[in-house]
Amino acid sequence: MPTLIALSGSLRKASYNTALLRHAEGLAPAGWTVQTHTLHGIPLYDGDLEAQGMPESVQQLQDLILAADGLLISTPEYNNSIPGVLKNGLDWLSRPASGGRKTFAGKHVAVIGATPGGFGTIQAQDAMLSVLRQQGAQAWFGGRLLVSKAHTLLDADGRFSDAGLEQQLRDFLAGFCAHIAAAPAR
Repeated sequence: MPTLIALSGSLRKASYNTALLRHAEGLAPAGWTVQTHTLHGIPLYDGDLEAQGMPESVQQLQDLILAADGLLISTPEYNNSIPGVLKNGLDWLSRPASGGRKTFAGKHVAVIGATPGGFGTIQAQDAMLSVLRQQGAQAWFGGRLLVSKAHTLLDADGRFSDAGLEQQLRDFLAGFCAHIAAAPAR
């Protein structure tokens, strides 16, 4: 069964981005699986630590991403860019080529995001592009999902209180999965 790894760029327990991804698990197109993961347990990048061996938390997430058909990243926007925790996680995940393969090289990646602010996560999503480009990822540009005022669209338990947002997420996932399915095998 084709799989998307959904990676939240937020560590907050009540994260809008993690809630968005958890909701995506139930909206995946027929035959697809979405598995949500966070960056909990990923240490701050340190070359000395890397020299001692890849941390187990990084290796496990790296293996999941390598095995997946695509990667869906949901990012908050901090100071008009991606949060440090997400950049740190991506830096670790890009470290040395696992089994001769770079984690993101040729990987189909889509970016979404949610914020309580009024402009969605447009600048964070744009900032992600240079990171993804550097890593050789195949960024999907067939859709954009920018969730503004997330606190008014998700309830206290992270469930959607807005049917329009649910449909937008369903359509986004359908488009991304169709793109992956139509792409030549890597």
